[in-house]
Amino acid sequence: MKRVVVTGLGAITPIGNTIEEFREGLQQGKSGAGPITIFDTEQFKTQFACEVKNFNPEDYLDRREVRRMDRFAQYSMVVADQAIQDSGIDFEQYDRTRIGVIFGVGIGGLDTLESEIEDFAARGYKPKYNPFMIPKMIPDIAPGLISMKHKLHGINYATVSACASSAHAIINGYDAIRLGRADAMVVGGAEAAITHAGIGGFNAMKALSANNDEAETASRPFDKRRDGFVLGEGGACMMLETYEGAKARGAKIYGEIIGTGMTADAHHMTAPHPEGIYVQACMEQAMQEAGIDKSEVDYINVHGTSTPLGDIAEIKAIEKVFGEQAYRLNISSTKSMTGHLLGGAGVVEAVACLIGMNHDFVPPTINHEEHDPEIDERLNLTLNEAQQKSYDVAMSNAFGFGGHNTTIIMRKLAE
Repeated sequence: MKRVVVTGLGAITPIGNTIEEFREGLQQGKSGAGPITIFDTEQFKTQFACEVKNFNPEDYLDRREVRRMDRFAQYSMVVADQAIQDSGIDFEQYDRTRIGVIFGVGIGGLDTLESEIEDFAARGYKPKYNPFMIPKMIPDIAPGLISMKHKLHGINYATVSACASSAHAIINGYDAIRLGRADAMVVGGAEAAITHAGIGGFNAMKALSANNDEAETASRPFDKRRDGFVLGEGGACMMLETYEGAKARGAKIYGEIIGTGMTADAHHMTAPHPEGIYVQACMEQAMQEAGIDKSEVDYINVHGTSTPLGDIAEIKAIEKVFGEQAYRLNISSTKSMTGHLLGGAGVVEAVACLIGMNHDFVPPTINHEEHDPEIDERLNLTLNEAQQKSYDVAMSNAFGFGGHNTTIIMRKLAE
């Protein structure tokens, strides 16, 4: 099996539009939440979200390209460009049929679909649709566009597993290299679901926080007062390569992916298994594949959505896996800062792990004020402030509606 390393990173998030800005936001415990500016929310129960700020797609892409892309695809293109540039890889030196792109998207072009249907109704239901409607909205257009831009002819597809989508993209890219099917992979994900339908649909499910009076602090994983997740947008990307190839070209290496897990709750359409049994199995699978003991894991970036059921189920799973070791770990939810990026969440949080490992800090769980008696106070949830700490092994969990569970374990390479 080939060893797989990360040589490039890209990110556009509600707390920063570059890796450096994202790092600063994580270290400062910055909240990305605020009133929604994309549309008028007067009729909506939830009137806030974690929007990407100061993003003009024409600063990165040709105007004609922008018109042909939904916002999720724009984010995907830009973060892929960032990661490729950051890696310093020269595709001319490779067989391009052995470099691929896998991007995860939970929903796809919701804004495009919504606006086209609204226009259709406004025209009196006269069937005149934009010829780019379908290619703008389909989830797989993101990896397709990235491959076209960079002339990458290898493996190419989208992963769609709700909020585990981009974590599955990382795992599939890792497996492609590990099994010898590719020499390098561009992997990541993005989402742009802050729309009428996005907010309205999640409101109808009672999944979103409706705490409009405390919008900036409403994403509060593990806090007793949590009342749902805060919708976020954006995306992130990793450039994956074989360890041998990266070393041969003198690339900087952010870390090595050493183990992954994938399971299904097979329990409920949207609710997690209350005891976290199959999340437990997922983390155990990842450690087994990595060949490490639970005592070697230093930090877990949890799925931690700030929902009453989800946070408890994940904590129960961690306690079952780690036992007394759980009290030694740092645990945190960066969704407290970014909100929930749905299909883009997994890769954004895996990137946060690598940033923390490379800059010797654990990102915090912000907005915590009131202890939940169902959570053991001995657990170190890295509350409210980043913790300066040098560590070598980080675990990232991502779960999706439908019961999809993923775990990725990354290790910092020794100097």
